[in-house]
Amino acid sequence: MNGNMQQMMKQAQKMQAQLMKAQDEIQKKEVEGTAGGGMVKIVMTGSQEMKSITLNKDAVDPDDVEMLEDLIMAAYKNAFDQAKQLNETTMGAITGGMKLPGF
Repeated sequence: MNGNMQQMMKQAQKMQAQLMKAQDEIQKKEVEGTAGGGMVKIVMTGSQEMKSITLNKDAVDPDDVEMLEDLIMAAYKNAFDQAKQLNETTMGAITGGMKLPGF
């Protein structure tokens, strides 16, 4: 039984190393969320950190600020959803879909 415990510990350490590497890779990857046919673009890392926002000049209408606000929110949600999916796909490949706290 002692050998089984050592084997399990080795597997756990290997999985932890794979998870750490995957987290580093996710932080380096970027996704792009868009709205309004590309009028608003948001670039976000896989760890959901917003890197940039680009507004097409046609999206900026001083008489319709609410439209621009809605486009920004939609682009952010699109980017966030993509980053979340990237995270789930990458981590799920290592954990076999098992949800681990903190990852």
